[in-house]
Amino acid sequence: MISKEVLKEALGRALATGADYAEVFAEHTRSKNINIISGKTDKIGDAVISGVGIRIFKGTRCVSGSASSLSAEAVLSCASRVADALTGSALIQNVVLRERIFGDIHPIQIVPADAANADKIDYLRQACLAAKDYHDEIVQVNGNYIEADHEILIATSEGLLARDRQIRTRVSISSIASMDGENQTGSVTPGARKGLELFEDFDPRELGRKASAQAVTMLHAGYIKAGTMPVAIENGFGGVIFHEACGHSLEASCVALGQSQFAGKLGEKIANEKVTAIDDGTIPNSWGSVNIDDEGTPARRNVLIENGVLKSYMIDKLNGRRMGMESTGNCRRQSYQFEPTSRMTNTYIAAGEDRDEDIIASIEYGLYAKSMGGGSVNPVTGQFNFAVNEGYLIKNGKVCEPVRGASLIGKGSDVIMNIDMVGKNVARAQGMCGASSGSIPTDVGQPLIRVSSITVGGR
Repeated sequence: MISKEVLKEALGRALATGADYAEVFAEHTRSKNINIISGKTDKIGDAVISGVGIRIFKGTRCVSGSASSLSAEAVLSCASRVADALTGSALIQNVVLRERIFGDIHPIQIVPADAANADKIDYLRQACLAAKDYHDEIVQVNGNYIEADHEILIATSEGLLARDRQIRTRVSISSIASMDGENQTGSVTPGARKGLELFEDFDPRELGRKASAQAVTMLHAGYIKAGTMPVAIENGFGGVIFHEACGHSLEASCVALGQSQFAGKLGEKIANEKVTAIDDGTIPNSWGSVNIDDEGTPARRNVLIENGVLKSYMIDKLNGRRMGMESTGNCRRQSYQFEPTSRMTNTYIAAGEDRDEDIIASIEYGLYAKSMGGGSVNPVTGQFNFAVNEGYLIKNGKVCEPVRGASLIGKGSDVIMNIDMVGKNVARAQGMCGASSGSIPTDVGQPLIRVSSITVGGR
């Protein structure tokens, strides 16, 4: 993307006014989006993002800039502009770059760009046809296909030169069920750091039926009555409750500034002893995995909480300086246009020893959250609010009628203390996480868990 000579000169220019660290991040990303509505192709969009982001540190001060070109002129000009934000001078530094190849644990069998659009459209149509045929109350089905081929290059004043290529593919099927003027939606959104071989992992017809089953079920559900009760949260995307309610509070971007509910608590018990939580960017072909993060640090498996005790935060270089701790391979950004910071990769609650049937049987009256939706959280206080996309009442230890309108409301530090049963069957699901460094792919996951007491919003 950029020659070694230009990279060395750019780093030298960036250091010229007294910075003690400089970094060049270059990217070239090609993406495709295919959308079909009611079986008809609605849109095929192709996009290319190409540019460079340059950062410098002086102590814990950071200055960054970007340019939407990879030409030598643009890169060098950007480096000079960033350096101009500092006042001072430094000895001329001759940066020696040594390329490191970290390897790739995410093999790609079918590069999406090499496959025909017709194959991608056919897969979506199969899923959408099965979704539409599931029930006569299904009035509309949307199918969406996304692929991204993300190539990055990172060079630093510490002498690092590294590259990575990240290919991801995702499918989304959304069904709308309608009755008497009322609508309910169901969806499935599998994805992976894979090529078109993702299609071999999922039967498109089963994806369509699953989305429609959720929509029809919720269309006929009654409303839940609000109150405080025990809740069983299913595996897979149920892990979003840890991601949002606790995960963001364990990112150094919050911790380093004292704006986290868990700041200063390393080594302390912050969760029920049954809770072990992990962020692992090394899981092969997982949606949120990276070989190296966006500072060139190799991905790691970081145990965040072990048997209830806080063991680690997720740390980038800048906030690591503020905290006096090393990077954990968690620095990420949406693109060169965003300043990177600490973010999650694949974050999940590890398997426990409880049987799923025992978890359900232990609840006399409560909620079974089979499918979670989106929500919001304040990482400083840990206060959160999450929608339950598909829920059921539990009565006398049995899953009973479906209910809608449920939400889970609470505080992250409370909810992880109240997770008192953890199942054995871990599953993960895919999402896009938005924060200060943009929207990035992340996995969430867990086994079935029981929260002994939590506020359930409803009617």
